[in-house]
Amino acid sequence: MLIGGLQKFSLIDFPGKPCAIVFTQGCNFRCPYCHNPELVYREQFNEPLSENVVLDFLQKRAGLLEAVTVSGGEATLQPDLPDFLRMVKGMGYQTKLETNGTNPAMLRELIDENLLDAIAMDIKAPLFKYASVSGAANLTGAVTASLDIVKAAPLIKEFRTTFDKTLLSEEDIAAIRALCGGVKYTVSPCLPVEKEPLTRRMTMTVLPRVEQPSAKTPEACLA
Repeated sequence: MLIGGLQKFSLIDFPGKPCAIVFTQGCNFRCPYCHNPELVYREQFNEPLSENVVLDFLQKRAGLLEAVTVSGGEATLQPDLPDFLRMVKGMGYQTKLETNGTNPAMLRELIDENLLDAIAMDIKAPLFKYASVSGAANLTGAVTASLDIVKAAPLIKEFRTTFDKTLLSEEDIAAIRALCGGVKYTVSPCLPVEKEPLTRRMTMTVLPRVEQPSAKTPEACLA
C-alpha cells in the first residue's frame, strides 16, 4: 500500500478512542480547497513509507492505541487496502475509513468482511454539482451507490462536507443533508488552503521511507 504519512496519535479521529492515522497517496478528485496536495498530486509525492515499518509501529502500540484511521488521498484506490486492514484488525485494533465514496465495490468488500468499525464519507456537493466541485466527471453513480452502502452499514458512520462558500450555497448544504437519510452529518468551514503542509506538520511522526516502493501507483492516481 502506498503510505504517504503516519500520525502516531490522535484523540479526535476515531470516536471515543485514541488512534493513529495512516495517510495513503493518490486521489481521483481535484478539489480546489484540498489541504493535502502532497497526497493527491503525483509530482508532489514523497517516497512511500514502508508498510512493514508502519505495521511494526502499530504492533508495538497495541493496547496503548485502540484504533487506526485510514485516510488519504483516497484510500480505496489502494488495491491492497483490505490486506492492510486485515493485518491491523489482527492486532486487535478497531478501524475507521475516511473516503470520498467513489469505490463502492471496495466499500462493500470491507464492510462484508467486517474490516471496518467506523466510516466517514465526504459528500462534496449536491449530485448535480459534483463534477465542478470535485474536479472529476462521471462519478456520481459511484457516489450514490456508496451513500446507500454507508447508510445501510451496521457501523459508526458519518457524512461530511467542507463548506467552501465560493462553491456551495446554504441551499446546496440542505440538499446534501437530504441525501444523508438521517445519518450523522457534519459541515466544516473551509480553512485557508495556505495552511502548513501535511508533510511538514508530520515531520516528527513520519517513519523511515522504503527505498523501492513495493506497489505501483494505481492508474487512477496519475491523472
